[in-house]
Amino acid sequence: MRNVEFRRQSEADGAFVSFLNQLKTQANALQTQQGEQQQNLQENCTQTENVCRTALYYLQDVARHLNVIEPAAGKFTLDGKTPWPAMKLVEFRVDARRKMLRNREVYDYLAIGWRVVPRIGSTVGGQVSVNFPPDLQRVEHRLGLGMVQHERHDVRHPETNALQAIRFEYTAETRGNVVITPNHDEAMLAFRLLNVGGFGIQNSNWPAAGLRTENLDELAKLLVGEPSRFL
Repeated sequence: MRNVEFRRQSEADGAFVSFLNQLKTQANALQTQQGEQQQNLQENCTQTENVCRTALYYLQDVARHLNVIEPAAGKFTLDGKTPWPAMKLVEFRVDARRKMLRNREVYDYLAIGWRVVPRIGSTVGGQVSVNFPPDLQRVEHRLGLGMVQHERHDVRHPETNALQAIRFEYTAETRGNVVITPNHDEAMLAFRLLNVGGFGIQNSNWPAAGLRTENLDELAKLLVGEPSRFL
């Protein structure tokens, strides 16, 4: 009788030890996985930071040269019909902000911005008239996108007072920029291009491991209107 009880107790102890070993194995595997994930995050962060530093130095250098050159701008038009005068890019400025990520200071974003002004003479005015909703939305979007100073006037029939068109009187000057936002965990960089070559937004994503100086050269070509493979 005692042997039966001892055997039952031994079996119970064995089951307990076996389950404890299972928990230990599961915990060790989870710790190993977490350690590998943490190491990958650190490696991605370091790689992304290195690329951000390279990009920042590049932008600062290219801004100095472009401020001397004042390159010609692309074709700007609010309605797609009325072109702006010949424009140029001036006052290039570079900005970079930092943030904290897992107790480490990293780049929040990098940016280069500039003004788009007439190539010859001072700022000039212009006007466009629209009378269809799609055209109105397009013009209003570009005015807001480019931070273009303007006034809106309703054009009405002199007798019936019916709305015939909407006229926008504007100052032919706008701004453009490129903002680079890094994703340190994924080792990716998101490029947002505003008013490069004309009104509009363009986006491009690059892996940090694949972004090199020659790729930034392609970005610089895009800014000055030369054939580019950046996008």
